[in-house]
Amino acid sequence: MPDLFDPIELGDFSAKNRIFMSPLTRARAGRDAVPTPIMAKYYAQRAEAGLIISEATGISREGLGWPYAPGIWSDEQVEAWKPITKAVHDKGGRIVCQLWHMGRMVHSSVTGLQPVAPSATTAPGHAHTYDGKVPYEEARALQLDEIPRILADYETASRNAIKAGFDGIQLHAANGYLIDEFLKDGTNHRTDEYGGSPENRIRLLSQVVQRITATIGAEKTGVRLSPNGDTQGCIDSAPETVFVPAAAELERLGVAWLELREPGPNGTFGSTDQPKLSPEIRKVFRRPLVLNQDYTFEAAQEAVQQGQADAIAFGRKFIANPDLPTRFAKGLPLQADEMATWYSRGEHGYTDYPFAD
Repeated sequence: MPDLFDPIELGDFSAKNRIFMSPLTRARAGRDAVPTPIMAKYYAQRAEAGLIISEATGISREGLGWPYAPGIWSDEQVEAWKPITKAVHDKGGRIVCQLWHMGRMVHSSVTGLQPVAPSATTAPGHAHTYDGKVPYEEARALQLDEIPRILADYETASRNAIKAGFDGIQLHAANGYLIDEFLKDGTNHRTDEYGGSPENRIRLLSQVVQRITATIGAEKTGVRLSPNGDTQGCIDSAPETVFVPAAAELERLGVAWLELREPGPNGTFGSTDQPKLSPEIRKVFRRPLVLNQDYTFEAAQEAVQQGQADAIAFGRKFIANPDLPTRFAKGLPLQADEMATWYSRGEHGYTDYPFAD
């Protein structure tokens, strides 16, 4: 019976434990989306994780609308990531790059471009910009002849991630961003081969994964999905009809691992009455399955020991507890994070949380 402290094989590398670090947007890159030296310290501090999934990282200027988030589309960005991945590896850790296209969740004041999406829709709420929060803008529908450009951007980003020293990539296909917008009928109103039936709505996910795996190999490729509930106004009316087949397609394509973000009815960062689909997805996706959302140590250990998951990804707990695996192993109390510093600048609330004695 495995537990959280056992190693696990993920494609072509081994993770030393099953306590993964979720992608966490922290907004410490430059305005040009170039990573900064402070990020090397932050990630190296958390190298006890079996696997670090990097903060969401833009594949293109069009797709990166979060202020001070990093990108991976330029040579300058690649060079700036190299000291970060080296710092993690020097501490014995593993790190993959989460590839991000935000779809309709960007704002033109950040990108200089109108947001794009499967259909002309507007996200609810407000976008983060360099000038504070402002209402989201209406996205324009991607044209069929633009899909090859999107695929090429994912190819370039995945190749650049390996050049930058990452152990692999995670495709961000969750949380109301571009690929999730294509998957869910609440945001995908297309009538062409990318809309309508679940098979059509899965098409872009499949094509992106095929392009990435052809570029860097399936053994270096993971995917993140958020099957149930409403995330940033993105929801599906019958998620089991889309996400179970999507997981089966990912199994067919041979991706190394799959992460699911699944809120429950009492979620602390989003909640839903739509049931979790991980039990059904577990039946069709047989490679390592990682679960995420509101896990305590005890619940995570139980999920792994009972075979519900192969690893658990923790997000906010890693913000204030860089040595989270040690704290779990020794039964030490966890420190509380300071929400006001999640997206602030500088070291406070980023690299100054103390380690356990």
